This record gives sequence, C-alpha cells and structure tokens, in this order.
Amino acid sequence: MNITVEELLKLSNINIIDLRSNQSYNNNHIKGAVNIPYNSLISNPNKYLDRTKKYYIYCQKGITSKKACNYLLSIGFNVSNIIGGYEEWILKS
Repeated sequence: MNITVEELLKLSNINIIDLRSNQSYNNNHIKGAVNIPYNSLISNPNKYLDRTKKYYIYCQKGITSKKACNYLLSIGFNVSNIIGGYEEWILKS
C-alpha cells in the first residue's frame, strides 16, 4: 500500500518510520518520525513494530521503503510506503 505526501499531511497522530541512516535522520527528518534503519527493521520487525498499529514508512526516495513495506505486508504488518520518500516530503510539505 502506498500513500502520497499530500494524503499523509491530512492525517494526525500517526506512526512514521524513517529507514535512512542515523546520520541522514539526524540531519533532518519528518517531524515525529522514529529512526529505524532498514537493515535493523527488516532483520527483526517484531522488535520494532506492533501488528495492531499502522505505520507509514519512508526512505530518501521511496524505493527502499517500498521494498520494506512489501516485505512487512507479506508477514502481516499494517504499513504504507510514503511515495517519493523524504525528497518528496521536502517538495510538498
């Protein structure tokens, strides 16, 4: 499942995950996002995610987050990929 930045901006009280490196996250990120680098999340999703919650996931351009979302959806997590990632967020927010 995918969501556009415009759709995301209409939501409140949401769980956002930033898959980028700690360095990229520390440079700047979507307000309220939690940094869980891709490899950490994929190797142990049960450590970070609750199957009863919805998560919106992004990376720099939306490619890695789409891959992560496809995997997480296949194992039962409720996730959406933010189309275009952080770069799209910068352009639209």
